[in-house]
Amino acid sequence: MFCFAQLDDNISKKVGEEPFSPMSAEASVGSPAANSAQSAVSQSAFQTIVEQRHQGLLGSKYVKLNVGGSLHFTTVQTLTKEESVLQSICNGGTEVTIDSDGWVILDRSGRHFGLILNFLRDGSVPLPDDHRELDEVLKEAQYYRVQGLVQHCLTAMQKQKDVFESVCRIPMITSAKEEQKMIATCRKPVVKLQNNRGNNKYSYTSNSDDNLLKNIELFDKLVLRFNGRVLFVKDVLGDEICCWSFYGEGRKIAEVCCTSIVYATEKKQTKVEFPEARIFEETLNILIYENGRRTGPGGLYLVDSRGSSAGQSEEEGASGGDRRVRRIHVRRHIMHDERGHGQQTVYKD
Repeated sequence: MFCFAQLDDNISKKVGEEPFSPMSAEASVGSPAANSAQSAVSQSAFQTIVEQRHQGLLGSKYVKLNVGGSLHFTTVQTLTKEESVLQSICNGGTEVTIDSDGWVILDRSGRHFGLILNFLRDGSVPLPDDHRELDEVLKEAQYYRVQGLVQHCLTAMQKQKDVFESVCRIPMITSAKEEQKMIATCRKPVVKLQNNRGNNKYSYTSNSDDNLLKNIELFDKLVLRFNGRVLFVKDVLGDEICCWSFYGEGRKIAEVCCTSIVYATEKKQTKVEFPEARIFEETLNILIYENGRRTGPGGLYLVDSRGSSAGQSEEEGASGGDRRVRRIHVRRHIMHDERGHGQQTVYKD
C-alpha cells in the first residue's frame, strides 16, 4: 500500500501537475483577481453599447426601421436628406432602441411612414384626398419634424377648404325639431322651399308640373347666386305642395305659397303657380338680416325715417312689438262656378 502511494506522488511531481483540492478550486473562483476581470468585461460591454447609441447609424449604409410593427428598409442618405428627427437618429442626437436583429424601434404608427420616406426620397409625394387621412399625415410629419412635408400638407388642406367653401350644400329637413334647431342656431338668413307632391289630394292641372319644376329651378339659381350669404334648405315633409318660407334672426319673416285650388264644375283640381318676381323680392328682403344688420347696438331694431322698423310692411302688426308673418298666397282659391256669363274669373284670398 505504501509503495503504490509513493509511486503515484512521484509520477505527479514528474509531470508537473498539482493534486486536485476542492479548497483550492473555491479559492480560485472567489479570488479578487477573478472578480476584477469579470467587472472589467461588463464595463467594457456597457461602454460599447453606449458608444454605439451615441454614434448613431453613421457607420451604417442601410437602416432597418420597425415603426409600430411596420418594417421599412432604407438608407442613411435618405434619412439625412432633410433636417428632422430621423436625421437626428442617424447622427446620434436622439437615442433609439435597437433590437438583437438590428431593427431600429420607433414607437409610432407605421401607416403613413412609407409616405414620409417617399417624400424624403423624391422631395414630393401625392397626398390622400380624404381630409382625415391628410390630417394624420400632417401629424406624423410634425412629429418627425419634416418641415417640407408639413408645408405640403398645409397647402393641400387650404386647397380643400377653398373647394369646400365654393360648393353649395343644401340641408334636407327630416323632422320639425331639426328644422327649429337649424333655424334658431343659424346666423344667416334662411330660405326654405317646401316641396311635397305626395300630399296632393287632388289632380294637377296641365301646367302644374311645369310650374313646380320652375320653382325648383329658381331655388337652385338662388342657391348659386347667394351662396355663403343665405342658408337654403329643402323640406319634403310638410303639408304644402310648394311653399317658400323666409327666416331672419331665428323667426319667420315671410311666406309665399304657390299652391292654389281650382273649383271646377265637376271636381277640384290642385294648381301650382310660379310667382318668380315675388319670390325673388322676398329673397332680397331677407338679406336685411344678414350679419346682424337688422339689429343695432344692444339688440335694438333699426328704424327708418318714419319711425317704424326697417323693412316692416303694412301687412305686419306693430302693436305690442309682435310682428306677424307676411303670407302671400298666389291664387289660393279660384271660384269658377260663381262667375256669370261673360265675366272675368274671381280671385279670393
